[in-house]
Amino acid sequence: MAVKKINYFIICIFITSSMFADLNIYTHRHYDSDKLLFKKFTNLTGIKINVIKGGADQLIQRLISEGENSPADILLTVDAGRLERAKSLGLLKQIDSDILIKNIPINMRDYDNHWFGLTVRARVIVYSKERVNKNELSTYEDLANPKWKGRIVARSSNNIYNQSLMASIINANGSDSALDWARSVRANMARKPRGNDRDQARAVASGIADLAIINTYYLGLLENSTDPKDRKVAKKLGVFFPNQNNRGTHINVSGGAVTASSKNVEQAIRFLEFLADEENQKIFSSVNYEYPLRFKHTDSKTLLSWGGFKPDTINLSILGKNNAEAVKLFDIAKWE
Repeated sequence: MAVKKINYFIICIFITSSMFADLNIYTHRHYDSDKLLFKKFTNLTGIKINVIKGGADQLIQRLISEGENSPADILLTVDAGRLERAKSLGLLKQIDSDILIKNIPINMRDYDNHWFGLTVRARVIVYSKERVNKNELSTYEDLANPKWKGRIVARSSNNIYNQSLMASIINANGSDSALDWARSVRANMARKPRGNDRDQARAVASGIADLAIINTYYLGLLENSTDPKDRKVAKKLGVFFPNQNNRGTHINVSGGAVTASSKNVEQAIRFLEFLADEENQKIFSSVNYEYPLRFKHTDSKTLLSWGGFKPDTINLSILGKNNAEAVKLFDIAKWE
């Protein structure tokens, strides 16, 4: 296995080093894991990486404005909903890569190979260990139960993570049931939606609420923070993976794609293949507490401490297709 990997990268170096083409990456991600991987890729291939950072929607708008003259080769962003939107706008290139097809599960990539998931995050329920018995928890749907009145916090419906969760509920239960769920969960909230996922975790730890809906890697960041206040928050929280007895816990991806405007398509494909490599996947989980594409490949003590779980296997492209409906239903439900 090691020999194959070494040969693969030797081939990459042979093909690309004589060209010394830079890769321009538009990225919404802002993690130390990415910096390590960018540096590793450059050291292996001789290809310099230029990073342009921005908000996810801002980068999509920039690609639209720049059109075919955009210098971008790669788009890295969070959530399949955004990746699907970029595809629908004609901003991504359909590519052919046996390595990506092999390394990335079919539900975590675009049907037509315009975008590819690179890391996984589960949207879970975190709960107060002091005030909630884990056995009380079961499904996302149960968060609509009146027993949770005044006990839930969540972020705004403007957030793509909540929109994709809602899109998955629409897929599972239909729009009418999803609307009823959103109305009931909003009625059960301890406060008006605000803040990011870490703010929801802090609200539970401080006693404002008993439950919060957050992405797993935010809890990992709190657990491993250099700030003792963050670590204290994490110690007060338990992690629950909903819907283990039916469809599984909602997951989403942070992913990448070759832009339609790329002038360095082969090098861009090699870069995505590099990120999907098993050894490089471990860097994502050990540094940023995101799950690798193949869950069994993690050796992160933090992720392993939460235990295994069954993920929802819906093709994540559906989340993007259901996004407009999710936004509409949230608005009707008055989930700000």
